Amino acid sequence: MSKYIELTNDNFDATTNSGVALVDFWAPWCGPCRMIAPIIEELAEEFKDQAAICKINTDEQQDLASKFGIRSIPTILLMKDGEVVETMVGASSKQAFTDKVNALL
Repeated sequence: MSKYIELTNDNFDATTNSGVALVDFWAPWCGPCRMIAPIIEELAEEFKDQAAICKINTDEQQDLASKFGIRSIPTILLMKDGEVVETMVGASSKQAFTDKVNALL
């Protein structure tokens, strides 16, 4: 099974500057984050050659969370060519995430 991409300050720009990216801001202690984790894994497999499916641990990457003004988690950023085109806050269904990614492809 393909795995999502773990983003840090070092690989964020290179990963999100071109094409479509779904970026999940999460933390290990967050219940709703753990709830959508299997969905993020499935999306990483389903979109492996079409979009970057990524996660950012806000406890470890506070600079990135601050840069994007993340105030609650999970927060999902949908990006195209390095620009945030939509923000989703809170847990959502797999279908909702799939529809958003497909709309950007």
